[in-house]
Amino acid sequence: ERGCVGAVVLSTDTVTPCYPAGAPRPPAEVARNGLMFAARGKMYRVDPFERLGEPERALLRPAPLPTHVEPMKAVLTREHTTGPGWVYERKLDGIRCIAIKGDGRVRLLSRNALSLDARFPEIRDALAADPADRFVVDGEVVAFVGRQTSFAALQQRSDDGHPARPLLYLFDILHLAGTDTTALPQRARKALLRDALRWDDPVRLTVHRGGDGPALHREACRKGWEGLIAKRADAPYVHGRSRDWLKLKCDAAQEMVIGGWTAPRGSRTDLGALLIGVHDDGRLRYAGKVGTGFTHATLRDLAARLAPLRRDTSPFADAPRLRDATWVEPRLVAQVGFTEWTRDGRLRHPRFLGLRDDKDPEEVVRE
Repeated sequence: ERGCVGAVVLSTDTVTPCYPAGAPRPPAEVARNGLMFAARGKMYRVDPFERLGEPERALLRPAPLPTHVEPMKAVLTREHTTGPGWVYERKLDGIRCIAIKGDGRVRLLSRNALSLDARFPEIRDALAADPADRFVVDGEVVAFVGRQTSFAALQQRSDDGHPARPLLYLFDILHLAGTDTTALPQRARKALLRDALRWDDPVRLTVHRGGDGPALHREACRKGWEGLIAKRADAPYVHGRSRDWLKLKCDAAQEMVIGGWTAPRGSRTDLGALLIGVHDDGRLRYAGKVGTGFTHATLRDLAARLAPLRRDTSPFADAPRLRDATWVEPRLVAQVGFTEWTRDGRLRHPRFLGLRDDKDPEEVVRE
């Protein structure tokens, strides 16, 4: 019918695409994500896509709620983008999280589909309490130290034994009310995301800005941020790595594969330094030793995780000559900060930030 607004009339056997102008508007607390309300003796359901224009509505596709999603990933670059065709977000130093909610049940998944439910129950519970249902959203779980996000703080417990408070910053929506939204442009998806949830802590919306990319990057670095993510404003959401999302970093940090450890010395317990590397043409290349950034608790945890992975030979194609090395199967990934790469492919001043359970060792390459 013509003159339709943001809801559909429900009956026992049909659902019409809209309802006549003048039908009642729902209460604000249910006006999101296809929730139903009763008025004038009929049942109504809010249309969460009412703000979209016809060209954007044509991109929507009915779809069942997915059980898992491969997230879109940014490409690291030093090329600066600018202009109205791009939007910029703060690069967050945390753990990627896909949240799937259906029939009131929430599942939190890492980028490689591992469950994060037990790790972040307060985030799961907050999404479960939100009136919205039947959605898939994409974001990053972070912890703050002052005004900076810190992967190390998210991984390590504080001195009093309590974990840092996790927050989920969401930046995309992939499914809403039985509809696949990934073909929509980035700006349209962000508008849907903003309207879809109630935004109670610890769930927060990631702010984005347009404008001069190089200037925004300089500002981010002055503030001590890890960097920016530049996103093409008209791009769809694709599964896997894409140059429609670009990673502009301020500091030097990346994932490293652990290939062994050295013996502890002095007052150090459990292990001395981690032996780390990255893949290059399918072979694991040695990148140096990491001997700082540990607490007693992380040393014990690392030793317990590495002990079952012992092997007799080095996993590195260019094995270093070390008398006190213990080699392991390259199955664990560490997040490592450093100042720069040297000419011979080693890290300068590396420091351990934490383990990355959400990363596949085979995907770790030099960034």
